[in-house]
Amino acid sequence: MNPEVEFVLNTFAFLLWGALVMWMAAGFTMLESGSVRTKNASVICLKNIGLYSIAGIAFYTIGYNLMYTDVQGLIGKLSLFYSPSAEEVALVEGADNAAAVVAQHDYATMSDWFFQMVFVATAASIVSGALAERVNLWAFFIFTVWLTAIVYPIVGAWTWGGGWLAELGFMDFAGSSIVHGTGGWAALAGVMVVGARMGKFRADGTVKETPPSSVPVVTLGVFILWFGWFGFNVGSQLALGSAGDAIGMAHAAVNTNLAGAAGVLAAIAVARPILRRFDLFAALNGAIAGLVAITAGPDMVNHYWAIIIGAVGGVVCVAAIRLLDMIRVDDVVGAVPAHLFAGIWGTLAVAITNPEADVWIQLLGVVSIGAFVFSVSFLAWKLLETTIGARVSDRVERLGQDVAELGIEAYPEFVLMPEMDDEEA
Repeated sequence: MNPEVEFVLNTFAFLLWGALVMWMAAGFTMLESGSVRTKNASVICLKNIGLYSIAGIAFYTIGYNLMYTDVQGLIGKLSLFYSPSAEEVALVEGADNAAAVVAQHDYATMSDWFFQMVFVATAASIVSGALAERVNLWAFFIFTVWLTAIVYPIVGAWTWGGGWLAELGFMDFAGSSIVHGTGGWAALAGVMVVGARMGKFRADGTVKETPPSSVPVVTLGVFILWFGWFGFNVGSQLALGSAGDAIGMAHAAVNTNLAGAAGVLAAIAVARPILRRFDLFAALNGAIAGLVAITAGPDMVNHYWAIIIGAVGGVVCVAAIRLLDMIRVDDVVGAVPAHLFAGIWGTLAVAITNPEADVWIQLLGVVSIGAFVFSVSFLAWKLLETTIGARVSDRVERLGQDVAELGIEAYPEFVLMPEMDDEEA
């Protein structure tokens, strides 16, 4: 193929699939705003557009260089900003023969930055949902800076950046552990430090159910995420310059869809025996869990494995939802079960479907990423707790963050009454 044509196709693929992944930000917003009570929906919207903006600037300022530039085992280059190559600048400015020089590269420099950046925002979105309805808004934004500028890029340097885990042979095609595991571990640390919502766990050990405020909005959010996942997994082929790349993209799309569908059906099947009820929320999270699980290896040829991996992911997610309730960990949207637990399973499952993968290396990657992300996230949340406060006041939590902090209601036609604890009632 003509090098310039290949350059154009690869660049176009990065931009197209990156835009599709960006659309997942809307999916997370819908999922979270529909999952919380109406008194907190506006803050959810602010958190999600805020975290996406923070992720973009933080990854441009320092994150990309730490992740991809001159990686030496553990971390990349500590330098500010990321820019187009000199040849690309010369081409834009009209220099003679610059096109031939640029075409020697695989893709436009900033197209790769854009595609990688939207993955960072996805990891941050996972934390947002888990901590909904009680996290201090400014504490969350500060943590998002830490996660997207430093923590995620270091994990990325170990793996996709060619660092020590990559050298050992760790495989994670589109980020079951690198993206979803990182977000899940950070979310778990956050919910442990911030604590459960008021009244969520009663003194007698039972759990107070907090059903979604808008089931249609939550469902719409899941469908948007599913749609965006094609960009997530298909785009991770990282090329569109050959017939082999096109076939790889097709396989990734099919496996992604099959795994998501299997996750839904498996979650429905096990919801009653595990949760003691048919549960729409579990089914919706089953879809996400199936998609997360296949993300580590959607490039497989035997598509029936996608159904198995997605189904197991759905079961793992439902079981994890029950587990978190039993140990009194309050995750509002089920982000930790769907992204962390299913992500661990998906990362290990690569060793089943890919003969080049070593299950012990996969396990080492899971443990190493988990230990690092959880520890630095836990310390960050503790620091925020002791300085500006990681949690809103009891008054704000009862009244709702929308009115108390923003002075705006998502559903102004409703009369919102402060909730009481069971003891007060």
